[in-house]
Amino acid sequence: MIIAVIGDSSCPPEKAKLAEAVGEQLAQRGATIICGGLGGVMEAVCRGAKSKGGLTIGVLPGEDSNKANPWVDIPIVTGVGYARNMAVVKSAQAAIAIGGNYGTLSEIAYALKGGIPVIGLNTWSLSQNGQEDNSIIRVYSTTEAVDKAVSLTKRHEAHEITSQSLP
Repeated sequence: MIIAVIGDSSCPPEKAKLAEAVGEQLAQRGATIICGGLGGVMEAVCRGAKSKGGLTIGVLPGEDSNKANPWVDIPIVTGVGYARNMAVVKSAQAAIAIGGNYGTLSEIAYALKGGIPVIGLNTWSLSQNGQEDNSIIRVYSTTEAVDKAVSLTKRHEAHEITSQSLP
């Protein structure tokens, strides 16, 4: 179970606390965390995951693995800048968005376009032609975010297993 956690590379302490709690809870549920590998939300989620023995992957925009935050277990260097955002979310079965600017918005778009559920905790809301778009699953606590991501991941895995076993 790989879950992406996406958000700002610099964030206020309250969002960092949310991300750290999400990382702790995901690790306790056996999830591997994938993120952009830098600071802010990415650093906080990795720190939380590592505090509970979790595994973290950071997909870095540059070519230097030393730029990864200290809690990334597996740094993946890309040299492709923000294009790495697609690799982050496409490598996951679900994504949790915490806060975020335009980079996070691009990750949300890549995930939704690819059919990967996005759980939103204090993040973007979408509308089209003045109508609310409910593609981002709104949650209001870290526990709700993790429960929803794990549930959707398991549902996705069950669907894949069923689809593969059909003639």
